[in-house]
Amino acid sequence: MEITKEIWGKSPCGKDICRYRITNSSGAYVELSEIGAGIVSVTVPDKEGKMADVALGYKDPLSYFGDGPCLGKVPGRYANRIARGHFSLDGKEYELPVNNGPNHLHGGPEGFQNKVWESREHEGGVEFMYFSEDGEMGYPGNMKVVARYEWSENNELTLILTAETDAPTVVNLTNHAYFNLNGEGNGDILGHELRLNASEYLPTDDTLIPLGESAPVSGTPMDFVNPKPIGRDIKEDFPALKYGKGYDNCWIIDGSPEESVRFAAELYSPESGRTLQIYTTQPGIQIYTGNWLSGSPEGKCGRSYEDYEGVAMECQKYPDSPNEPDYPSTVLRPGETYKEAIILSFGVRN
Repeated sequence: MEITKEIWGKSPCGKDICRYRITNSSGAYVELSEIGAGIVSVTVPDKEGKMADVALGYKDPLSYFGDGPCLGKVPGRYANRIARGHFSLDGKEYELPVNNGPNHLHGGPEGFQNKVWESREHEGGVEFMYFSEDGEMGYPGNMKVVARYEWSENNELTLILTAETDAPTVVNLTNHAYFNLNGEGNGDILGHELRLNASEYLPTDDTLIPLGESAPVSGTPMDFVNPKPIGRDIKEDFPALKYGKGYDNCWIIDGSPEESVRFAAELYSPESGRTLQIYTTQPGIQIYTGNWLSGSPEGKCGRSYEDYEGVAMECQKYPDSPNEPDYPSTVLRPGETYKEAIILSFGVRN
C-alpha cells in the first residue's frame, strides 16, 4: 500500500490544506482531504477493468468550504437534523444555530465539515483530528474527534470515527460522500439498483424531522428490501418523496444491536457492473439521492453536478435523537469513547 501526501491548496484563512492518496497494488486508490476529513476521490475498476472516479467532488478545494451538499465530508458535531435547533441534556437547555429551514443541520454553518482538520499518516492508514471547543455551535463540552481511513487490497475503505468529551454532550458522526458507480459526471444514479437491509424507516414532517415511531417499508416506495432502481418510485405521490423532492430519509438497519458490524446497503450499476456494499456499527442509514445538487460548485468533471447525479448513504444514529428518548442515545459523557465504523466495499458484478 502506498500513501502519498501533497499540499492541495490554502484555506480561506491561508492555512495549507493537505490531500492524501492511498493506492493499492491494483492501482485502485482513494484521495482524502483535511477539509472536513473528506473523501475527495475513489477510483476503482468497472467490470471490464476500466478505472473511474466514482465519488463526486469539486475541482477547486476552496469549493468544499460552506458547500450545501457537504460533499464527501464528516459533518458534526451532529450529522443530520435537530428540530428547531433545540435540545435538553441533564435538565439544561441548549440552543443551536438554525441553518436548514426551522432546523439545525450537520452541526450548523460552521460544523466539522467546514473545518481544516489536523492529519497524519499512521500505521498504514490516514488519520484526521479535530478539536471542538466547548460552546462551539452551541454544543457543550470540549470534544476531540478522530476520523481514521484505511484502504485495502480488496478495494475496501474503512472509516473509524471516535470522539471523547470533557462534559456531557451529544454526537452523531458519519461520512457524506456521494457516489455514482458509472463515474462522477456520467449522468444520474436513477438507474442504479439499491438494496437496503431495512424493513422499517422513519417517517418525517415536511421539514424532514422524524415524527417519532418507525413505519414498515412494505407496500410503500420506501421498500428497498429487494433491489430496485432508485428512480423507479422516486416520483410517486408519497409524503416522504414530496417533502424531499426524492429520497432523504433514515432507514433502520435490521439485525441485533449486539452485532458488531451489520450489512446496511448495496448499490449496483448495471451499466458499469460496479457494486458498493456498506457495513456499519451504526443503527441507521440516511439515503439522500442528491435531490438538490443543481447549482453546486464546479465538479471534477468540469461542470456543476445536476440533481440526482450522486447518492449519499450516510450510516449514523437517527435524526433528532436528542429530542427522542426512545431512539438510540447520542449522549456522550466524560470517560466514555464514541466509536463507530463504516465500511465501503467496492466490487464488480459481471
